[in-house]
Amino acid sequence: MMSAKRLCLSAILLLAAAMPAYAHVGIGTTSSFSAGFVHPLSGLDHMTVMIAVGVWAAMKGGKAIWAWPAAFVGVMLAGGALGMLHMPLPFVEPGILASVVALGLLVALAADLPVSAGVAIISLFALFHGHAHGTEVPENAGGLEYMAGFAIATVLLHATGIAAGLGLGIRFRGLARAAGAACAAIGAGLVLGVL
Repeated sequence: MMSAKRLCLSAILLLAAAMPAYAHVGIGTTSSFSAGFVHPLSGLDHMTVMIAVGVWAAMKGGKAIWAWPAAFVGVMLAGGALGMLHMPLPFVEPGILASVVALGLLVALAADLPVSAGVAIISLFALFHGHAHGTEVPENAGGLEYMAGFAIATVLLHATGIAAGLGLGIRFRGLARAAGAACAAIGAGLVLGVL
């Protein structure tokens, strides 16, 4: 338990020292379904977070298998709408980086939180991810096609994580936890600018 507290404290300190990555705004075309679909597949932050949500949901089981991914997609779309409306949201880039580390740690520690607590955590991070992508949409484009593609790719990444988590099951739970640790390490690499 003490090492878990140290790990969490280290992650918090690392995130506090993070500089914005600016990995999202203004990158590539953002006005088509295919651009939205490909975007989550083009960055470590997207892929690791979305797969981690699925793995963590599978580790929890029950309602979490559908509630946590659904919360992510729904709040991500709401955040995207806020971004398209140019409504400010502080700490978007640090929040995205924090999501990679935090969700990786939650999987690595096999955190068994109530479903409602998981929804709250996942929703907070989804808001940052969605807002970042909503702000990318040019003013002369509606952005609905882009967000639809982004949402479908996100669902598929969540499903990949769920399938991996269920496939590993109880017998290989340590492997799922190691994947979570790898996610947290990727997040730390992104925070430090080495990835």
